[in-house]
Amino acid sequence: MNLVITILTITITLSLVLAIVSFWLPQMNPDAEKLSPYECGFDPLGSARLPFSLRFFLVAILFLLFDLEIALLLPLPWGDQLHNPAGTFFWATAVLILLTLGLVYEWVQGGLEWAE
Repeated sequence: MNLVITILTITITLSLVLAIVSFWLPQMNPDAEKLSPYECGFDPLGSARLPFSLRFFLVAILFLLFDLEIALLLPLPWGDQLHNPAGTFFWATAVLILLTLGLVYEWVQGGLEWAE
């Protein structure tokens, strides 16, 4: 019970100190220059709906697919501690072969080519 009271006291004290310090800080007076967006050479008043290349979307989907593959295979080194490590490595190999075949298919179909 003493630990709970200590944590609550520290939390409330820290919150009050931060609230009081925020009133002592100077007020920010932004001007029009600071409120305007950074343009970077683009027309800020133009249409925000610009055509998007489907190639970028396909590469992003492929990246997510193979990133997910790596995330699923990360616990593989601990698979030998299971009661059936051969089965674990068999299924991991099957997933790798399936995804490699998918990558080869994308490559053959030209999904990874930028120039047409």
